[in-house]
Amino acid sequence: MNHVPHRTRRRLRLQVTGLSALALLLGITGAPPTHASPAGQDCPAAEIFATDNTAVITDPDDPRLRTRLTRFDHEVRAIVRAHGARPAASTLLDGVFWSEAGRQATYERSREFDVNRVGRDGLRHIAGVIAKEYGQEAVLTFRCLPRTSPETDAVEIEVPGVSVHRLSEALVADPEARGKLGGGSVTLDGRLVLVAEIADLDLARTFTVSLGADWNEARLSHGDREFVN
Repeated sequence: MNHVPHRTRRRLRLQVTGLSALALLLGITGAPPTHASPAGQDCPAAEIFATDNTAVITDPDDPRLRTRLTRFDHEVRAIVRAHGARPAASTLLDGVFWSEAGRQATYERSREFDVNRVGRDGLRHIAGVIAKEYGQEAVLTFRCLPRTSPETDAVEIEVPGVSVHRLSEALVADPEARGKLGGGSVTLDGRLVLVAEIADLDLARTFTVSLGADWNEARLSHGDREFVN
């Protein structure tokens, strides 16, 4: 059940998730510097955040969270190719998302897929195929665009130095963050991935700093996000 983040989460999704916002200044006296590095030329044309999980997992030690989604990786790449796009890198993510219905944090293993040679409509179609094939409520997509593009409505944040455990604790403790961001993802090497609306960038920045991450090391990519079902 891909909540997407929100990626979360290489980048979180959320779920799903969310996971997912832009002013680079917070009007808070004594706040840490708000500058972050813009995306470089390595930003892929698009990203898809997806999973084959349909269960609600509340135990962080659940063995299902240790899967590497290898078969899923191969299958999604085949779907991307079959619909005329080119798959590139794929990154394994540990996601944490807030379930409003269950009033608890849920966990999920997912993958972020870089996709090249694809436009808005093609990306939406591919994500829809994945959602139906794996029984997902929604699949998060993110197209990398110039900051000044009229289609830009979101920002993807990546910053090192975050653990899944810390992400879960902070999400449970912060009603505003869990309500607007929904959740986030962390790569296996400890990089937080959040995808947020431009309007929520200040909140995402504050939340990121609360996790102990250095905002000066954050990398921002502007673009268009969509939840496809």
